[in-house]
Amino acid sequence: QITKHLNKRHISLQESELLVTAGACQAIDLISRVFMDRDTVVAIEKPTYMEALEIFKNYTSHFIEIPIDDQGMDTEQFEKMLMERKKNAQPLPKMVYTIPTFHNPTGTTMPEERRHQLMQLASEYDFLIIEDHAYGDLYFDELPSPLKSLDKEGRVLHVGSLSKIVAPGLRIGWVATTDTLIQKLYWFKKDLDHPFLQAVMSTYLESYSIAEQSDSLRFVYKEKAETMTRALELYMPEEVTWFYPDGGYFVWIQIDGIDTTKLLTTATENGVSYIPGEFFFLNREEGKSYLRMSYSYESKEQIEKGIKLLADVIKNNNKA
Repeated sequence: QITKHLNKRHISLQESELLVTAGACQAIDLISRVFMDRDTVVAIEKPTYMEALEIFKNYTSHFIEIPIDDQGMDTEQFEKMLMERKKNAQPLPKMVYTIPTFHNPTGTTMPEERRHQLMQLASEYDFLIIEDHAYGDLYFDELPSPLKSLDKEGRVLHVGSLSKIVAPGLRIGWVATTDTLIQKLYWFKKDLDHPFLQAVMSTYLESYSIAEQSDSLRFVYKEKAETMTRALELYMPEEVTWFYPDGGYFVWIQIDGIDTTKLLTTATENGVSYIPGEFFFLNREEGKSYLRMSYSYESKEQIEKGIKLLADVIKNNNKA
């Protein structure tokens, strides 16, 4: 069922080019274990998914951080960084980790032009790409082309998960890539699996496709995201800025001059919570003015109430 689903997303795939894993994090860990060592240079977005960052730090300490704007990874800047490293005979990245579609934590989406540029850079500078597509099916209006669908040289390891679509906490994910790379991953995977869960899910998906599952969520999440961004526009002071998501779970918010980690205690005491931005950065100091909010769980009424509460906390903090 996963192979059929990916084929519908223009990812041409044979069964031998798919490895089912115990969640997306196991997939990322397997890739790291097989393709990284202590000397490997890994390029990551800044900010990036905190669980992936922690996994990579288990295998290497050499990172290149690529800035993100409201259109996801800044591929022009990344190209300049690669050119500079090559000119100075510095090690080039062996692997690039990206969440091009409904990024975690920023909610941004890389446009087609940047996707093509990243694929060209992978060919020119000879690196592999881990495409984390965990939120990719939760699009509001239009589904961008997965990087894997543009992959002509077998450079993309496409990582997906059912947990965001079918059931939170469901440890079923996958890697889609060339059969040669799949074989390398398979040898390290061994019996780290949940065969009973996979059998149950396989039976379930015979009656309800992955696309049907995501379609049932997309409209709901779109309305909730719109509720959150409208509330931000209505209640937040002018020093607060954010990105508008086109899918996924999250809104990324910046509050100039405020340490969001320190603010969290006051916020929770007033009935609203968030993830401080510092956890999504290699250098945590760079994330102090950011926070991530999720609209996936709460009702629209609670979302608006939560944003108003947070806005009041920020305004009161500014007066102190």
